[in-house]
Amino acid sequence: MRLAERGEQCPQTTIIEPRESYDHDRTWCFWGTPSAQLSALVRHRWNRVQVMADGHRLEVDCTATPYEMIPASVFYATALKAISQNHRLRFCGGTSFDGEPVRRGDRWEISTTQGMLRPRWIVDTRPLRPPQRDDALLWQSFCGLEIHCETECFNPECATLMDFLPTTDQRIMFLYVLPTSTRQALVELTVFAPDPLGPDMLQPILMQVLAERLKIAPPQVIRAESGSLPMGLSSIRNRPHPDWIRAGLPGGGARPASGFAFQRIQRWADQCAGLLTQGLRPCAPRTDPWRLRAMDDLFLRVLRRHPEAAPDLFLRLFALRDFAAMVRFLSDCPSWTDCRRIICALPPGLFLGELGKTLLSTNNFRS
Repeated sequence: MRLAERGEQCPQTTIIEPRESYDHDRTWCFWGTPSAQLSALVRHRWNRVQVMADGHRLEVDCTATPYEMIPASVFYATALKAISQNHRLRFCGGTSFDGEPVRRGDRWEISTTQGMLRPRWIVDTRPLRPPQRDDALLWQSFCGLEIHCETECFNPECATLMDFLPTTDQRIMFLYVLPTSTRQALVELTVFAPDPLGPDMLQPILMQVLAERLKIAPPQVIRAESGSLPMGLSSIRNRPHPDWIRAGLPGGGARPASGFAFQRIQRWADQCAGLLTQGLRPCAPRTDPWRLRAMDDLFLRVLRRHPEAAPDLFLRLFALRDFAAMVRFLSDCPSWTDCRRIICALPPGLFLGELGKTLLSTNNFRS
């Protein structure tokens, strides 16, 4: 999309896509900050969000930065239209690689099912392998159903970001509910766990929760979506060559502690397209500032070691008096004051204990 907007300045680019077509297979959400991009594609906004756990319910007014949703179908249609209108972009759907790229001089040779390509640069968003336990500190696995109910079951003015279920098998589980009308909503079962979990395991639990917790049975299912997002990548994001850039989730496209990716990817696309239109090498996604990396890493380590503490931790965070600080933190642009407020909202014992274990482990490894 960003290259398409640059008209004749766009370098000749080929897009290799194994999919034959794009379906409504996911939903992107983000906070409507002043810097948020593609707001014209937003199809629903919530001015209030809530978090629930152990009989406690916390509702927050976020009118200044509403929680916003872009359906994949809307984004895909917009992107494909823009790409089709720039003759310097060639979109190859239903195409796959025959082997991996090979370096020949200052070019790559890429054998595909539609012939040989010899590009100068590669921007690679493919997953390196199926999700595995040791590839991330935690995995955020989800299984969602967009459902329609015969009765009015939802409040379309308020999104449920977390409705925690009992912790089992070291897994943090909660419902994520995005109502778009009084009778229709996307309801997702989300799990934070060391292992990635597939829809075959999660969907039966979701159906049971819909029946027992929300008293919805059986719902009319409009569509389904599922996935596993890495929370705290290991070293799998290393680039194979300076002219071969990893992007997307393998390149750090998602925020480790939250899984938010859409606006991060938009910012990277702006920067990368700008370099390419100047004839410069594309860039990988920008690394988060060290304070964010350190805070995310410690938070994820605490969640992994103490999953039973997750409901209390998130309730504390969403109870911040200055909720704008929380939004800035989740949107990758916190100030030092925002970071201090986040730290002060959390119980020090858990985090100091985990920090000590991490430092001790690091020192033992070095010795």
